Amino acid sequence: MTNPLQLLEKFRASFFASATIYRAPGRVNLIGEHTDYNDGFVLPAAIGFYCWVAAAPRRDRRLVIHSENFNETVEANLDSLSAIAKNHWSNYPFGVACAFQNAGKRLKGANLLISGDVPLGAGLSSSAAIEVAVGFALLHQSGLPIDRLELAQMCQKAENEFVGARCGIMDQFVACQGRASHALLLDCRSLEYKPVKLSPGITLMICNTMVKHELASGEYNRRRADCEEAVRTLRKVLPEIRALRDVTLPQLEQHRALLNPKVYSRCHHVVTEDNRTQSAVRAFESGDLRVLGQLMRESHRSLRDDYEVSCKELDQLVETAAAQPGVIGARMTGGGFGGCTINVVESAAVEAFQQTVAAEYLAQTGLKPEIYVSAASDGVQQVEVNSFGA
Repeated sequence: MTNPLQLLEKFRASFFASATIYRAPGRVNLIGEHTDYNDGFVLPAAIGFYCWVAAAPRRDRRLVIHSENFNETVEANLDSLSAIAKNHWSNYPFGVACAFQNAGKRLKGANLLISGDVPLGAGLSSSAAIEVAVGFALLHQSGLPIDRLELAQMCQKAENEFVGARCGIMDQFVACQGRASHALLLDCRSLEYKPVKLSPGITLMICNTMVKHELASGEYNRRRADCEEAVRTLRKVLPEIRALRDVTLPQLEQHRALLNPKVYSRCHHVVTEDNRTQSAVRAFESGDLRVLGQLMRESHRSLRDDYEVSCKELDQLVETAAAQPGVIGARMTGGGFGGCTINVVESAAVEAFQQTVAAEYLAQTGLKPEIYVSAASDGVQQVEVNSFGA
């Protein structure tokens, strides 16, 4: 985990100046997968893994950014930002700066030192964490007002248009608006949200399969295209709909014959997942963890069978976790094809869960999983280093 005092020392050594520290969290989605880009509902929580940024202003219009994770420094002029190379880490911070510049925000040049402890490639939104942390830092360093909703929207725009990933807004939104001890029920159309208090006595446990299949990004875009095709088709008989979020399950069944079987299956997942997400909120609010567990099981089956974004490693981890004492619910989380599972576990069972699941998954797959324990955390913030003992 990043030590902010050490980050300040490294900044002074690199840039010969003092700095301000900022951090933005990764996220885990408890339920509501592949619904965000369908204008639906999601239930993410910010986690206690962060992208940290040390920043100080420059007198010119340049951004100089050093990544501790990649041991690389990049530079660019704010008036002529462009991608260095496809899939390069710098596209995320440069994309955010570009989005704000194009929106009429005149940013000041800055030196930035970035260190991230959100696991990379695990589906825990390390990309949104760097976008939001850098965006917050650049606005603050430039003396500009910070609107967290606008920050989330600009960061999503950066990822969609500069990076080229057609993500929804969930990741950036929860990195901005996360609240300790709460998940957020987010309406991805209106962007209205409601904090949902997590039940006492439970712990969020994230299990990393340690695999990421190469087809993930292409298949993600294909699923999104399937959903858009379905809306175009269903609008012929349901002209009032704007997205799959507007389609009820009875309507989907009534007009099933209009859709090819694969597209119907994609729709079935999205429509039922929206319903499950809202039911999960009611389960948290009423303390009915048995219902929550059932909804998580149904969600994983739907992602596996209808949306076809799981893989054998995810299925194995979910099956192994679900069999452990004290496990309330388990499912894949994130885009799929590898990455992580989310497990809601009774706090008294955490240690046994870690040991048993790690051992059984290793025996079954030959892979050693990483298992993270995290409380739900607050969103992006400036960090007072004195609170860490300075």
